[in-house]
Amino acid sequence: MKQKATFRGAVIKPGTGRAPQAPAAGPARVRVGREVAGRGGKGVSVISGLPLAAGDLEALAARLKKLCGAGGAVKDGRIEIQGDHRDRLVAELVKLGYDAKRSGG
Repeated sequence: MKQKATFRGAVIKPGTGRAPQAPAAGPARVRVGREVAGRGGKGVSVISGLPLAAGDLEALAARLKKLCGAGGAVKDGRIEIQGDHRDRLVAELVKLGYDAKRSGG
């Protein structure tokens, strides 16, 4: 198969797509960051490292979207919430018992 180039020029080898990583042993590293890449300058808050199944991720995403009053989605095992709500999300995740930390600037 032929290699595929992305819009940023990176080369993706065939058969090496992104797969959700298996949870590591020990406490989960839940990180809440902000990304704007590939979204036309619009920022989203991204929660990664949650050791949950797909159904549980969807339920948690719905709860967090309602808390922030914003839209979002679950993609590649990560929760994306539209807008910059990092502090609010970290506080809620800590309240739910996760060891969440803010990442990025």
